[in-house]
Amino acid sequence: MPRTMRIASDTPNDANRRACRHCGTAISGAPFAREGGEYCCECCFLSAHRQHALAEGANEEQFAVGEALVAALDAREHETGLHSKRVACHTLVLARHFSTDPRQLQQVYWGALLHDIGKIGIPDSILLKEGSLNAAEWRIMRTHPEIGHRILAAAPFMAMAADLVLNHEERFDGTGYPRGLAGRAIPLWARLFAVVDTLDAITSDRPYRKGLSFDAARAEIARQSSIQFDPEAVKVFVAEEAALREMVELKCGAAAVPHAAPA
Repeated sequence: MPRTMRIASDTPNDANRRACRHCGTAISGAPFAREGGEYCCECCFLSAHRQHALAEGANEEQFAVGEALVAALDAREHETGLHSKRVACHTLVLARHFSTDPRQLQQVYWGALLHDIGKIGIPDSILLKEGSLNAAEWRIMRTHPEIGHRILAAAPFMAMAADLVLNHEERFDGTGYPRGLAGRAIPLWARLFAVVDTLDAITSDRPYRKGLSFDAARAEIARQSSIQFDPEAVKVFVAEEAALREMVELKCGAAAVPHAAPA
């Protein structure tokens, strides 16, 4: 893990002088990490963790392009945070229990990062609808994994990432989509992703509610073991609680500042 410094409490005047120690971006509010007079924005915090996990053979220019693409998609959906980058880093934390191959882990990162890329093909009238979707609209929305798979599968070197994208909405009990796969028929990386996607969803703010605590998310994930989630994925989630809790706490300005500077 990148070497870190522990956080200190905020003061009323800090909001006027916060800037990320790595990229220099002004930080007007959470999420941020702090130690004394030093701050780190969430984007650089996640980049430091990703660089640590994918140090061998990583191409920073490619990552920058991919992350810019998902930032555009997040903006289209009116997301104000770093959902896609966050869940990609979370998925890597779990994936490293099953592989140390840097090329394979890069594919996992790309698939998690680009999991919703297929929403590019969903009309705004459905994707951005404020009310509930009707049955016909849901049928269209549920095509986004297949659209995303077609986009990524066109690049042969993204085959494994495309597989994660295709299967990221499947559920362990077989009630997911698009193919209704169950159990180990769902690719491992998609089973891991399902856990961290739910973690981020529960702990993030929504227009209709504030984000819940890590402990609330952990309880819900445990409750859904063998239903929505692979028990093995839940097991490694529990084993990595400390690292995942730190990433979640960053959204509230309560994490450690990484010393390793992102490229």
